[in-house]
Amino acid sequence: MNFLADAANRGVREALRSLNLDALAGRPIEEVFIGLMEHICPQGGSVDEGIARDAFIETIAELAEHGVTDLDSLTADQVQTVFELYATHAIEARLCNDVGTKAITMPANAAEAQSVQDQLHDFIQRGVADALAGVGEALRDLSPDRTQALVDNVYQSAFEILQTMGEGEAARR
Repeated sequence: MNFLADAANRGVREALRSLNLDALAGRPIEEVFIGLMEHICPQGGSVDEGIARDAFIETIAELAEHGVTDLDSLTADQVQTVFELYATHAIEARLCNDVGTKAITMPANAAEAQSVQDQLHDFIQRGVADALAGVGEALRDLSPDRTQALVDNVYQSAFEILQTMGEGEAARR
């Protein structure tokens, strides 16, 4: 998020230069994001870094679909879209990790599990969008701590909902 704000405020070339990623200037947006991913969360890191990598990859895959194709002409709406995509994917990946560590129970039936996943995706996406709507124009100036707090709040709400759904499923068995 901070890179996007910096790119929108000072230009992509300067934002990349500040990260010592000058070689990515002028490259396609997907290559820039892959370079950022490698810089911010290299392979072989912690679980949290793996979650961030996964969210980067999912976000990169959706950029063109959401009309974000040129970093040099990012609008405020596009910055928000990229952040929404990334935050949604990061929260989903954290929840998948929680399921994997048995912190949350999912339905055993594949169709029911997919339904829960779809509902949760919509909830997370709306939660992130609502959180960002509350920030408004200040989105470009969000500190890393404030950004993390927004993501953590939506994650906590989604975790509680998923946990409740899992408990309901367990009670039906």
